Amino acid sequence: MPYEKLEITTPAPVLSWANHSLGPEETKMAKNVASLPFVFKHVALMPDVHLGKGALVGSVIATKEAIIPAAVGVDIGCGMSAIKTSFTAEQLEGKLKKIRLDIEAAIPTGFNENKDIEKSVSNWQHWDDFKDLHRGVQDLQSKAMKQMGSLGGGNHFIEVCLDTENQVWLMLHSGSRNIGNKLAQCHIHTARELAKMAGNKLPDPDLAHFVAGTPEFKAYWHDLQWSQNYARVNRDVMMARFKHIVEKHLAGGKATKPLLQVNCHHNYAEKEVHFDEDVYVTRKGAVRAQTEDYGIIPGSMGAKSFIVKGKGNAHSFCSCSHGAGRLMSRNKAKNVYTLDDLIEQTNGVECRKDEGVLDEIPGAYKPIEEVMRNQADLVEVVATLKQVLCVKG
Repeated sequence: MPYEKLEITTPAPVLSWANHSLGPEETKMAKNVASLPFVFKHVALMPDVHLGKGALVGSVIATKEAIIPAAVGVDIGCGMSAIKTSFTAEQLEGKLKKIRLDIEAAIPTGFNENKDIEKSVSNWQHWDDFKDLHRGVQDLQSKAMKQMGSLGGGNHFIEVCLDTENQVWLMLHSGSRNIGNKLAQCHIHTARELAKMAGNKLPDPDLAHFVAGTPEFKAYWHDLQWSQNYARVNRDVMMARFKHIVEKHLAGGKATKPLLQVNCHHNYAEKEVHFDEDVYVTRKGAVRAQTEDYGIIPGSMGAKSFIVKGKGNAHSFCSCSHGAGRLMSRNKAKNVYTLDDLIEQTNGVECRKDEGVLDEIPGAYKPIEEVMRNQADLVEVVATLKQVLCVKG
């Protein structure tokens, strides 16, 4: 679907791939961002757009000489990792529950962390830079080391999937854990304080920003890049453990070579060139989709997920959606749906089916097929996946 230009009056236009009208709160949030003087060209809304904090989740915001830390969000570097294995569906028969239990034993979820720090974690080169991070996190290095290789909570997950040719894929969703959250909060607080001192009249306090060239911008950018690197390696560490578990059950522990590997952020910012100008691009719930970029667009548990390749659509700032997008809040999902609904909607998936994951029921999310139709001009589908095992954070 080509984008539509929203009929709202703002200095920068808002282009939407959502194929539906925004609600009043969503419209206000889009207008607030598009009214900022440093927004470049336009704001792009992906098909899975929904309410966020400061900016809509599913928005791509290109800026000149400024960045909004709350728009990046508190789970800096949150994203996806997937590998295509050489295993096939029949090799999984009768083994899914054992694999799930091993995953749950090997990879901490929720607020939990690893008891021991493995060598691949302690050897990470960027621990040397920890002393240069914001002073507010200097007592958190040990925790950060123990959390590298842990899933977290909310909508984070680990899945075994099958593609349409019955090939086994391993997929997971996680970010920068507590350390990324704390760093984000420190810098968001600083941005708000600066805005107050400067007397900036912002449409939303969460749109407080840093100006390029200032010490505050430099400090945030440093910590942002560190957190994004942490998030990527966190996914790598978990994926290595995950792969080893599957190999134990399907190949007698013999190491196998992935047929394809993808690791992409969907909550982050980078400096890029768009329309021949250097800009800072914040993707808040969006994936980079430059030509030939591989990306991962997961559906809810019980729905399809997609491995995609970018088409380099300039108007989207070379971006695509990061998932299906929520239809309703977590609290509403718990009130609307029952455990019986969860069991029915996750039929055929080896996963928890209890009150603790009711807010992640597939019905709480937009239909992923519709989301994919609405971004046919942004990505091409490389593989369509259906999960057969899911571990939720």
